[in-house]
Amino acid sequence: MREFVFALDYEPDSNPVADVLAAHPETTVRSLSCHVTPESLWRVDHATGPPDALAALEDAFLTADYCSDCLVTEDCGADCDSQVLDRADGTLVLYTYWARTPVCTSVPHLALEHLGEGLLFETRREGRRYRWRIVLSDAANVPGFFAALGDEVGECAGMEMIRLTDLSPRRARADADEELLPREQRDALRAAVEHGYYETPRDVDLSELAADLGVPRSTLSYRLRRAEAQLATQFVAGDDRLDSLSPTV
Repeated sequence: MREFVFALDYEPDSNPVADVLAAHPETTVRSLSCHVTPESLWRVDHATGPPDALAALEDAFLTADYCSDCLVTEDCGADCDSQVLDRADGTLVLYTYWARTPVCTSVPHLALEHLGEGLLFETRREGRRYRWRIVLSDAANVPGFFAALGDEVGECAGMEMIRLTDLSPRRARADADEELLPREQRDALRAAVEHGYYETPRDVDLSELAADLGVPRSTLSYRLRRAEAQLATQFVAGDDRLDSLSPTV
């Protein structure tokens, strides 16, 4: 088995979801599942971000003239149904079902045609970048797929081939670490550590750090809080020793 990782970078006004994410860079969307047949596609996506960004994202999914996965950048007459499965503070889970027409296609449909059956899809969207990871067989025709994708994408998006490698547990763990936090949160956390924000006493306060990074103080505070919450949750979930600790007053 191999993994093929590539990205599409959408131009403005060519994809409604990409436009929303570009306007709200602290918001991300990752796939929880993605399945395809020659006639249809269905998937579940998990989005994180501030309330106003998630509201705009929900509107983009529910009211767009065409499915955001369709590579045709206009209404192609396809039946696309999106529903909210869960809505909570800072998170949104969406289900999408898309029945194709003869004129529309998508990354999973092209993959099915050129790479064969038994594919596994994993996606992540940040800003205008739509990153795909496909697990496929060693015999899959990757050059043919990528060429066909370029023909379908045309001028609406740039394309970048990131890697094509043998699938390995080490690579999978590295991907999991990379996907744990959105890029903006990783960058904010790294800068906070490098500037001494987490030292005792602190070498820099939040306002100074925000000024150094050229972002609003509220934006930096949000990114750090989200990153800290995610890392703390992952740590607690992965450390069984914490279950044996007695609560203290």
